[in-house]
Amino acid sequence: MAVSVPGYSPSFKRPPETVRLRRKRSRDHGAAVPASLPEPAPRRAALAAGLPLRPFPTAGGRGGAAATIARRNPFARLDNRPRVSDEASEEPLRGPQGASGPLLDSNEENNLLWEDASSHERTGTELSQSHRVSLSESDTWSSDGTELPVDWSIKTRLLFTSSQPFSWADHLKAQEEAQGLVQHCRATEVTLPQSIQDPKLSTALRCAFQQALVYWLHPAFSWLPLFPRIGADRKMAAKTSPWSADETLQHALMSDWSVSFTSLYNLLKTKLCPYFYVCSYQFTVLFRAAGLAGSSVITALISPTTRGLREAMRNEGIEFSLPLLEEIGHKKKVRDPSLESEEEQAVSDEDEEESFSWLEEIGVQDQIKKPDVISIKLRKEKHEVQMDHRPESVVLVKGLNTFKLLNFLINCKSLVATSGAQAGLPPTLLSPIAFRGASMQMLKARSSNVKTQALSGYRDKFSLDITGPVMPHALHSMSMLLRSSQRGSFSAGLYAHEPTAVFNVGLSLDKELDRKVAHEDLANCGLHPKTLEQLSQTPVLGKSSLRSVEMSDYILSWRS
Repeated sequence: MAVSVPGYSPSFKRPPETVRLRRKRSRDHGAAVPASLPEPAPRRAALAAGLPLRPFPTAGGRGGAAATIARRNPFARLDNRPRVSDEASEEPLRGPQGASGPLLDSNEENNLLWEDASSHERTGTELSQSHRVSLSESDTWSSDGTELPVDWSIKTRLLFTSSQPFSWADHLKAQEEAQGLVQHCRATEVTLPQSIQDPKLSTALRCAFQQALVYWLHPAFSWLPLFPRIGADRKMAAKTSPWSADETLQHALMSDWSVSFTSLYNLLKTKLCPYFYVCSYQFTVLFRAAGLAGSSVITALISPTTRGLREAMRNEGIEFSLPLLEEIGHKKKVRDPSLESEEEQAVSDEDEEESFSWLEEIGVQDQIKKPDVISIKLRKEKHEVQMDHRPESVVLVKGLNTFKLLNFLINCKSLVATSGAQAGLPPTLLSPIAFRGASMQMLKARSSNVKTQALSGYRDKFSLDITGPVMPHALHSMSMLLRSSQRGSFSAGLYAHEPTAVFNVGLSLDKELDRKVAHEDLANCGLHPKTLEQLSQTPVLGKSSLRSVEMSDYILSWRS
């Protein structure tokens, strides 16, 4: 609305001189009060111009009948809209069982488009709740009964909350800690009751908790964090790296790493290791044994990748596929977008020759500079380079090609950084079971309790925070433990290492997997039978990973 009004600016870049409305107030309660106040000149001019203004307050005083009508703020926008009432919601929005969600900020709240009340009969409380769901997460919760979908991403943190205390997880006795480590090394199967009345006095629960915190790592340096590796240069910059300028030490580290890597692959091939991760400073590789993720052969996923890495793998004779780029329902053997068939390449070359033949016909072929071969190649491969470092660049290797991938990674010079904070440092190997040269590590667990505001006052809320490289088997083990200790009621926030979220992509299967036979073959891999059954499921999460988990009355709900 572009209406010029003297002394009135809609944008309030130059506020009018009069910004306060003076009211005549009686000095004593017995004085008479006029019925109304005269409207100021700028307001009368704005009303005459047709601008929408709030009703001018009458002189009811602070105790009059018109006291409920607040005068208009002269600095507010003309199109200012009322905010959503939050009176009825004293607690943050929960999921189906109480998962908290972040609130929108005031700017987002003011910019919400309000629709006609007759077509949307929702109260202010319902509106405020519907807008509090984070935009980065799904608005719907999925329920899968008593089991979660398999999630192959590595978590960096698990935050469990419950109305029941987690004090049982603190201050383990020396005997309980030792028993938990022995149970892990011997792959002891622990079965807990559905509900534990007093978890703090349950030795079996505390030993099983210690057993679930163990993982195996190579290389291991107590002063240097070795996970995550992608984007960790800033955290490692201030750490001492004696091998960065010592080639002899670098060769020794790589020699030990190659032995450990080969040991892990041999365990995987003989189905004594279910899976393991190779974490370099550029990409992460997930090796899975035959029988897991619905596949009857060994599989390896690499993410993220680049055109150079894929071309180097092709030159080594490694056959691979790009699962996210394959057409649905069709199985195609990968050949990068740069690897067209010979017929298509010949047609392309002929088109290029014809595109410049007209220059020769008019006799100016020497005067016009033709694009060189490299420029033409880069132009053709532009769409291929655009997916580098993205989830779509994930590479899948199957069967015997995984052994070629093993040799390729051992001999790949670009696997180790040559400069920076990670120079000369071999990739990190993560495994749920022991292997040659591995170091036993523990996830860090810390419990706490806070007071949260509720409708009836304050109540206790307990939390258990677990940090470190949480692998898929550890997430499932924790959910089974908390099912018993928290009496089937808890919620969890899961924080994934984003480059590994794409490991949940579905696979194109050559034949149906016989899960019963697969479970028998993997019976000695060191995992609980229920955990093994979950990891054998076909991934359904795609490029995403689990973000929130809820359990209520032993029924699980999750959001990705």
